[in-house]
Amino acid sequence: MDPTNRGPEEYGHDMNGSADDAGRRRPSRDPLTPDFGQQTPQQARIVPLISGDLLLTVNPVDGSEVEPCPPGEQPAEPVRRTATERADRERAAAPPVPPGPPALRLPLLEREDERERLVRLLGRGRSVRLSGSAGSGRTALLDAVAADCAGLAPDGVVRLNGHKRTVTDLLYGLFDAVHDAPLHRPDRTLLLEKLRGTGAVVVLDDLEFGGAALDELLAATPECAFLLAATPDVAAAGAGSHLEEVLLAGLDRAASVDLLERVVERKLTEEEANWAGDLWFESEGLPLRFVQAGALLRQRDMQRTDPTAYDEYGYLDSRPAEAPLPAENADLPLPSLGEGAAPAALLASRLSSAARETLRFAVALGGEVPHQAHLPALVGDTHADAALGELAGCGLLSPAGPRYRLAAGVLAQLEAAGYGDDATTRARTVAQHYAWWAGHPSVTPARAVAEADAIVAAMAQLVPGDGAGQTSVAVLLARSASPAFAAGLHWSAWEKSLRIGQEAGRIAGEVAEEAYFHHELGVLALCTGNPDRARAELETSISMRGALADKPGAVVGRRALALVEDRSGGVAAGRAPAAEEIPANPFETSAPGGLPAGIPVSMPRPYADDTAVVSRQTPPRGAGGAAGGRFAVLGGARRNLVAAGAGVLLAGVLGTVVTLGLTSNSDAQGDPGAPAEQSVSEGDDSDTGLPAEEPAKSTTPSAHASHSGSSTPGPTGGESAPAGSGTASSGTTEPQDTPSSSGKPSSGKPSPSHSTSKPPKPTKSDPPPSSPSPSPSDTSPSPSPSDPEPEEPSAPDMSDSASGATGSPSAA
Repeated sequence: MDPTNRGPEEYGHDMNGSADDAGRRRPSRDPLTPDFGQQTPQQARIVPLISGDLLLTVNPVDGSEVEPCPPGEQPAEPVRRTATERADRERAAAPPVPPGPPALRLPLLEREDERERLVRLLGRGRSVRLSGSAGSGRTALLDAVAADCAGLAPDGVVRLNGHKRTVTDLLYGLFDAVHDAPLHRPDRTLLLEKLRGTGAVVVLDDLEFGGAALDELLAATPECAFLLAATPDVAAAGAGSHLEEVLLAGLDRAASVDLLERVVERKLTEEEANWAGDLWFESEGLPLRFVQAGALLRQRDMQRTDPTAYDEYGYLDSRPAEAPLPAENADLPLPSLGEGAAPAALLASRLSSAARETLRFAVALGGEVPHQAHLPALVGDTHADAALGELAGCGLLSPAGPRYRLAAGVLAQLEAAGYGDDATTRARTVAQHYAWWAGHPSVTPARAVAEADAIVAAMAQLVPGDGAGQTSVAVLLARSASPAFAAGLHWSAWEKSLRIGQEAGRIAGEVAEEAYFHHELGVLALCTGNPDRARAELETSISMRGALADKPGAVVGRRALALVEDRSGGVAAGRAPAAEEIPANPFETSAPGGLPAGIPVSMPRPYADDTAVVSRQTPPRGAGGAAGGRFAVLGGARRNLVAAGAGVLLAGVLGTVVTLGLTSNSDAQGDPGAPAEQSVSEGDDSDTGLPAEEPAKSTTPSAHASHSGSSTPGPTGGESAPAGSGTASSGTTEPQDTPSSSGKPSSGKPSPSHSTSKPPKPTKSDPPPSSPSPSPSDTSPSPSPSDPEPEEPSAPDMSDSASGATGSPSAA
């Protein structure tokens, strides 16, 4: 069926039935749903773009996501635009033509010398700075020079505007003007590489920075010739920049009067000529003042004649070229000299109500004028877009890139006239309108970027606000506009809106929105190569979203934070990784035998004065080799605490085992048939003069001998030398005193042990073999054998010590 000819079924009628039958066949709706028609859910504008080697997905819901660019999604190499493409882009970037009659085209008066000099310097490849006061006609001169230099450079002429722009904005603006790279923001390396090969005449108006920033701009583009226009109060470039300086002065008196007549479109009377001379002296010949003065005279002419002779835009419908001047009978004086030097308030009072409302909105936005398409909604008049033509015809507006703003000095004059009394209320109205408009899916990022200055100005006017309602509107506008700025690659406006929105969210107490802005600031810092700032912003966002139980937002933030840690070389200095805060195995084997590093390798002594020592462990270090920060200190404290506890426990267990082994080996009560022997030194035997007692032949070797060390074989080879004999042996041990239960050391008599070389089988009652004796460094010094304590033989001691068991032959 022809789509232009709609059938009855499109109006609810079926081809073979009535409208009632068609209604009965419709699917049922939920009766709880209000009958307001089918509501189509608004889709979030998600835009993927490439920033350096990162894939940035602008998500206005949970926050932008960033990840390394997958191998198959790297952008193509930026290509140069052709001359036709550059011309089309320049026309699209020009400010819109105001509705109404075409604007009056004025000639460039008394600027021929400056024009020729600028073209000559640019043709030689020299960069020039044109300095002139606001309103001196710099923009008109730049337009003429740009037209003369169209064919000088291979990349043509590039027009840029420096109003509220940084050096980074201008570098990326120049790259975008020459190269075609949609949805691709190159990193710094690629940007400088492409700009080094760019050869263009760059015409930059309203430059607002100088010094090192201007030197950076010139150094990054060695093959470009710049024509910079700035006011005298802007700092000059460095001495090594080789920048030519051209001063632009005002017009002389004759040229000023000529310009005034061209604006009025008639000859001046003698009174008007005298008034123009006084105005020239007061304004120093600035062309803008004479354009505005001509608008005052034109309004005066309209008031002195029949109002019906002019159309709605203030122009005569039809008048012969030789028509007489307006009648003098209407006694309307000329404006005063003060009104001529500052004519904004008087001009505005004679404009339409829509034009005056537009001026009030412009004052509320700090001089930024919204696009003419927004004026009907803001002013409340369907024909309010025509107000832009009225204001431009009176010299109250000047072009600034793709938009208009108030001309130099107009903002201060209107504020003095009371046009800024309700600035906050009007800024809130603008913010509410832009919040709806910028978040609409039909609005492209390029259109939102064109209104960036007005949007940011509306947000800045509301923060800090007088109440939570104003800051909440600023939060709403920042939340709607910032994704569009990010997708449109206007990242300076993106950063400004995020910071204003974060501050507004803090003032309004909207924690969820504040967390969103912190997350976006972290993503922006990551994409621009500032990992420290990115880490701080993302950690703040994650903590806020964790407190709000916002799991999706926290997950997105943790992903971005993990990427920050990965790109910053592991762990930043002063911080320890999460994996090292709590070690997986606190018993890290760093000592022989598999013992923890903090525990001594030597056996602890079984004496009461021994103390277990745990060495101090070094704090953990990050992957980069830097010592840990505050989290690393906590991790090291936990490790030391675990190691200390393990060391104390192991030392206690080992000490207990050694003590039990020593006590069991020296106690003969466990096996009545196996007497114990107490070996003494040779000095003891000689001093006492008592013969050593001979033990039973069926006894095993002395437990004390096995404890102190096995004796070497004797001369016969089948018997072991007695521990107390005078035969020289390498296996002899130092004398040792064992304390008894009475507190006095008891001496025993050594006797040679006659046993075969084959050791007997141990019985069940035999004690387990004891651990090796402590090292000489860990044992206390024994008493010298040359100084024994004399003691008379006494009755057998019934103590549990080994000496008491061997004190008499009856014990055996």
